[in-house]
Amino acid sequence: MKNILTLLAISLLLVGFATAQVKTTQTEEKKNSLTIGILQGGGALIGADFEFLVSDKIGLQIGGGLVAYGAGLNYHLKPSVRSSFLSLQYWHQGVNETHTQTLVGANYCYRGKKWFSCQIGFGFPLEKGVAWPDDIDHPSFMLTYAIGRYFTL
Repeated sequence: MKNILTLLAISLLLVGFATAQVKTTQTEEKKNSLTIGILQGGGALIGADFEFLVSDKIGLQIGGGLVAYGAGLNYHLKPSVRSSFLSLQYWHQGVNETHTQTLVGANYCYRGKKWFSCQIGFGFPLEKGVAWPDDIDHPSFMLTYAIGRYFTL
């Protein structure tokens, strides 16, 4: 009887360990992210971008914030929403009488393994808004950048 109880206890432990291993290895990778920060969401002073992966490495992004909005097409360097990516971006800074400019450009976005995100790139102005100062020439090429914190969803 003692041998049967020992065998039963060992069997239950082995089944428990095997089940734990299956659950940890079958955890599904998250496919969406939300980035909140400075100059996120189309170059908003404080904004957010929501990204969802449409394949392992391709993501679509849409965002907005304090008087700006934007969108992007992202190519991740690794098959994960947590990886860094190259992006084709559209930025619309300002709305109605606060519209400063509209840009299209490319950037590189670095994503840390846990939460940090920053990006740098360039943009070409498509439109000068009514809020652009008259005494300053509108450049033909601009530096774009942003910094923030991302969450996987």
